[in-house]
Amino acid sequence: MPAKNDPVAIKKYANRRLYNTGTSTYVTLEDLAEMVKRGEEFTVQDAKSGDDITHSVLTQIIFELENRDGQNMLPIPFLRQLIAFYGDQMQMVVPSFLEQSMVAFAKEQERFRQQMKDAVGKSPIGMMPMAAAPLKAMEEQARRNAEMFQNAMRMFTPFPMPGAGGEAAKGEAEPDAPKGDDLSELKEQIAAMQRKLDQMGR
Repeated sequence: MPAKNDPVAIKKYANRRLYNTGTSTYVTLEDLAEMVKRGEEFTVQDAKSGDDITHSVLTQIIFELENRDGQNMLPIPFLRQLIAFYGDQMQMVVPSFLEQSMVAFAKEQERFRQQMKDAVGKSPIGMMPMAAAPLKAMEEQARRNAEMFQNAMRMFTPFPMPGAGGEAAKGEAEPDAPKGDDLSELKEQIAAMQRKLDQMGR
């Protein structure tokens, strides 16, 4: 049995069945999605090899959710840009960027929930559903969320390399890896992106 704060081990068998070792029951992808929403930590292991396959299972959960009617959250331009980054020299910073962006977004959502709670608590009971403060807070949060994602999408584009003038020079091959001044420029771009993320988090 795992310790109280240890992630629960989920075993996946060859027949694709998932077994929760914490509750000694078989579960579905939908059950795992609910565990995520409740903040319950778990890892998924291949029952035969013991390999950690948590990443692939979580990706499968997203795929299942995205294919449900009315639940699409990943816009096509974002998916295209994400695919384009595979194999790109900036691929190494994309996971960190996405993780920090989601953390900043989650903080904004928590701040919004607290604002709603405070505003509704100060309103007369009969006016709670139509309180002006909660409505204003919702509008403000929607605006902030839109700005955050616009800024994220604006940053989430390929960075031009020095001397490129915004487009690749004709007849010149792409370098295999950044060198010299290019590496310094890349570091500066990453630092600038970090500063923008910090601003979004605040």
